[in-house]
Amino acid sequence: MTANLVAIPPSIHIREDDLTDQRTLALIGLHLSGMHASSPPGTVFALEAEQLKTPDVKVWTAWSDEAIAGIAALKQLDRYHGEVKSMRTHPSFLRRGVAAALLDHLIEDARRRGLRRLSLETGNGPAFEAALALYRRRGFVEGEPFADYRPNGHSVFLHLTL
Repeated sequence: MTANLVAIPPSIHIREDDLTDQRTLALIGLHLSGMHASSPPGTVFALEAEQLKTPDVKVWTAWSDEAIAGIAALKQLDRYHGEVKSMRTHPSFLRRGVAAALLDHLIEDARRRGLRRLSLETGNGPAFEAALALYRRRGFVEGEPFADYRPNGHSVFLHLTL
């Protein structure tokens, strides 16, 4: 474990998810609703469950017993570049280290795959402050748009060199 990684909270376990469990689908729905409520029209790039079911996307969920605690996905953009997608902690598990554990898990998976860079797009404003702080603590720095993204006045683009 590197210095940036946090231990997974003892009551939480992370597993790869096939997006068939209704609790996972409900959390994706909550994520999408939250993004639309906190973002101007045309600036939500969160993926629907069906869009996460592609060969270039790997999804993990965090669980506490039978309760879903969070979700994270990694989309492979090319051989060396990945995108963090669908990061969301269930409201019942906020501020318990779930998002940090999922992000660390995702980063380690990206390293194992040989990726050299991770990027993400998120919003700005109060609804995004906690997420932005987490990404920055993990070494992500603000930078240029990537993939098909374009500047829109709401999106923040972050990158991490692995």
